[in-house]
Amino acid sequence: MANKDLRIVFMGTPDFAVESLKALVENNYNIVGVVTAPDRPAGRGQKLKQSPVKEYAVSVGIPVLQPEKLKNEAFLSELKALQADLQIIVAFRMLPEVVWSMPPMGSFNLHGSLLPRYRGAAPINWAVINGDKETGVTTFFLKHEIDTGNIIYQERMPINDDDTAGTVHDKMMVLGAGLVVKTVKAIEEDSAEALPQSNDESQLRHAPKIFKDDCRIDWQKDAESIRNHIRGLSPYPTAWTEFTMKNGKQISCKVFFAERNDEKELAAGQFESDNKTYLNIGTAKGTLSITELQIAGKKRMTIEELLRGFDANNIECIQ
Repeated sequence: MANKDLRIVFMGTPDFAVESLKALVENNYNIVGVVTAPDRPAGRGQKLKQSPVKEYAVSVGIPVLQPEKLKNEAFLSELKALQADLQIIVAFRMLPEVVWSMPPMGSFNLHGSLLPRYRGAAPINWAVINGDKETGVTTFFLKHEIDTGNIIYQERMPINDDDTAGTVHDKMMVLGAGLVVKTVKAIEEDSAEALPQSNDESQLRHAPKIFKDDCRIDWQKDAESIRNHIRGLSPYPTAWTEFTMKNGKQISCKVFFAERNDEKELAAGQFESDNKTYLNIGTAKGTLSITELQIAGKKRMTIEELLRGFDANNIECIQ
C-alpha cells in the first residue's frame, strides 16, 4: 500500500502532537482528517483560541473535526465518512471503543514513557519527579484498559541531571514523531509485531494527573527529592511554596529550578540570603539554592532579578 493509499485520521491537541502530525505530512502520508479539541476562550480578552494541532492542520489544508462529545452521533458519522484505514492518537483524550475500533487497521497511541512504566496522564512529570535516569516513548494499539494495549515499538532516551519536565517534553516530542512514522510504515507493510505488555509488578509505576496540592514543596524531605520534585514540575504545573513575611502576610511563590548547595547546612525550612545573589533553603538533608522563581502577581525571574526589588530579610519563615 503506497503512502497516498493509506487513509489516516490523526487525533491530538497540544504542541507535543503537532510534531508527529507534521512528520506524517512531510513523509507524504495521506491524512484525511484531524480530530482535536474545540476552540476555547483564552487570554484576557477571552477570545476563542484554536489548538496547536488545529492551527497546523488548517495551515496545510487538512479537514478538522472538533467534537465536544466523542459519542455524538453526528461526529461518529463524520468520522466514519472519512473512511480511515488507521487512526493515530497523540496527546488526546480517552477514546470510546466505538471510535478506536472503527478503522480496519486499528488505532495506535504514542505514549511518553516506556510502557508498562508510567501508565497515566503525566508520565513525563513523574519520571523526572522520581529521579529516573531514563525514559522513552511507546507506540501501542488501543484496547479497553487505558495504556495497556500491545506494544508496537519503543525508543529510549536519557534524563539528564539538569533536565526538567519541559526539556524532556521537547526532546521526547521529536523522538516520538520519528517513532510514529516508523510505526505507520511497519503497519503499512504488515511487519508490525505488536506484543503484550509485561505484567511484572516491579516494572509498573503509575503517572496520575497532577493537582495543585501535589505541587507543594515539602521542605521536610531531602534536598535531592525536592530538587527532582521542582524540575519534574517545571515549567508546568510548577512546584510552589509560601513565604510568611514578618508582617504576617503570606506570599505564594512558584519555583522553577533549584541547585544543590552542599557547602551550606541549614535546618529544614530555614533560609539565608545576601539579598543580592542567592536564597538558600534547608531541607531534612542538604540545602537548596533557588535559582528561578515567580512571586504571585509577578513575572518569572532569576533569583538575582527578584532580590533587586524584594527584601529577603523580611521573610519570617518558608512553608
